Amino acid sequence: MTSTSGEVIQAKPLFNPLKIGGLEIGFPVVQAALSGYSDWPMRLIAREMGASYSLCEVMLDQFLVALKDRERTRHFLFNTPEEQPVAGQLMGAEPEQFALGAKKLAEAGFVVIDINFGCPVKKVLGRCRGGFHLSQPSVALEIVKRTRDIVPEHIPVTIKMRRGIDDSEKSRDDFYTILDGAFELGIDAITVHGRTVEQRYVGPSRWEFLKQVKQHVGSKCILGSGDLFSAQDCLRMMQETGIDGVTVARGAIGNPWIFQQCRAIFSGLDLPAPPSLWEQRETMKRHFLLAEQIYGEDRASVQMRKFGIKYSALHPEHLSVRESFVRVKSRAEWMSKLDQWYHDDLPGVYPDPSLHRSTTECG
Repeated sequence: MTSTSGEVIQAKPLFNPLKIGGLEIGFPVVQAALSGYSDWPMRLIAREMGASYSLCEVMLDQFLVALKDRERTRHFLFNTPEEQPVAGQLMGAEPEQFALGAKKLAEAGFVVIDINFGCPVKKVLGRCRGGFHLSQPSVALEIVKRTRDIVPEHIPVTIKMRRGIDDSEKSRDDFYTILDGAFELGIDAITVHGRTVEQRYVGPSRWEFLKQVKQHVGSKCILGSGDLFSAQDCLRMMQETGIDGVTVARGAIGNPWIFQQCRAIFSGLDLPAPPSLWEQRETMKRHFLLAEQIYGEDRASVQMRKFGIKYSALHPEHLSVRESFVRVKSRAEWMSKLDQWYHDDLPGVYPDPSLHRSTTECG
């Protein structure tokens, strides 16, 4: 931003820096945990694009407890200094085993442990995990207590939850029992998704509920989630609710530029143009090479198909580009698609939010 005399003026941030426990996060827009997506390459690119903090994809406690140090599974706990701070997210059914899983995440270098009480996927609920815990406050709070007790004191422990199982009065009471009880047990922050577990991803996320929660807890840290598909959405959620930060989930898949855009408008600047095709090409190329480092070429090629599909939403010929990534089988094919569709440095487009609605973040 410049004055009429040409002097550069430092834009004043519109919101306070985010802090979780003793951990200074800073910019209050972070990347959420995304099942099947938020691995090391995605998190690192998001960090480079402006995300101040990210969460790994949710892991099962029993899987973590039994996990051996093998080449094929090393990506689950893989994290590096340049992407920090990064949280490990955990899901499970039994309090004692849950705590052991949390301990393993802390030992692996994750600087925050996040408890998933939000996943609405049917098979998860059927095994008494994720959002199911919102129906049993006593078990949920026992998980919280054991996790907080076993994780080193300097490592923040947080929770991801929805506004309840459903919209019944009992569900609302259970939500606040868990919310208040968790803060009493030493939880450092809670992320609230504005839909119920019963809703899954159907219908709007109720941001007014986030405002009620923030007013209820006062100075305690609340982050918001749900229907954040653009930088404007992130800004509007914070303005309308008064929460301390937002977690971008589906809106960040294939669109790490959303964090750059958030940093601009959160500072009172104009919304940047969507990335050009050359900018997209360079990021997509880097994403593949990072994935290759932890998966190897063959596995990375399969893993990156779903990312190519999401990245294609920023291309003006979205449908044709999307189709071309569906069957990629090698690094050579990935690079060939980039040469084919991103050869000319044309303007990109902002992604259509409806293209992300079929993807779930298990939260």
